[in-house]
Amino acid sequence: MSDDRRLVRELVRAHGRTFAEEAGIPLKDTPQPLYRLLVLAHLLSARIRGSIAVDSARALYEAGLRDPRRMADADWQDRVDALVRGGYRRYDERTATQLGDAAELLIDRWGGDLRRLRREADGDVRELRRLLREFPGMGPAGADIFLREAQLVWPEVAPYLDDKALSGARRLGLPEDPDRLTELAGSTEPAVLAAGLVRASLDKEVAEDSLRRAA
Repeated sequence: MSDDRRLVRELVRAHGRTFAEEAGIPLKDTPQPLYRLLVLAHLLSARIRGSIAVDSARALYEAGLRDPRRMADADWQDRVDALVRGGYRRYDERTATQLGDAAELLIDRWGGDLRRLRREADGDVRELRRLLREFPGMGPAGADIFLREAQLVWPEVAPYLDDKALSGARRLGLPEDPDRLTELAGSTEPAVLAAGLVRASLDKEVAEDSLRRAA
């Protein structure tokens, strides 16, 4: 086994947990899990710790704001309060507004179902990314986060290794070519590979631990 292949194996074994899994989202190609992933991607794209974004996504779910209709119909203060319970304080008021507006857009344009957005893109990943960015508060980072995770159930997206994932590969001394990384990962799901690489990019200790395990 090559050194790079061993390193990728140890990375995904120890740190390949997707962010959807961490947030308690049983990701499937059905409306509610996809919507919960959209909310999670929105929260993760802010300049806060990932753990706070995950906790806030859970808090919104526990408050009953688990689909676009409930999110849109909720009182603005209820959205703020749920975000604050999750620790999402710095951007809570703006984000509460954006989540409500994004839910309204999803309902009005795609009937509350992100699978319709997927069909509109018709297999074009660039178009899919562009459409995702139409949601209030979903910039390039948020769209990338969504697609990195959604490739688990939307196979036409895979392999989706964006700049954040490739920066993790660089920190680990791995090739920065998505096809080569996918090859090194073997049968590992690209979403799991991406999650491990992103965690290595965000946390130097993850990278050091993976290198130590592979030594």
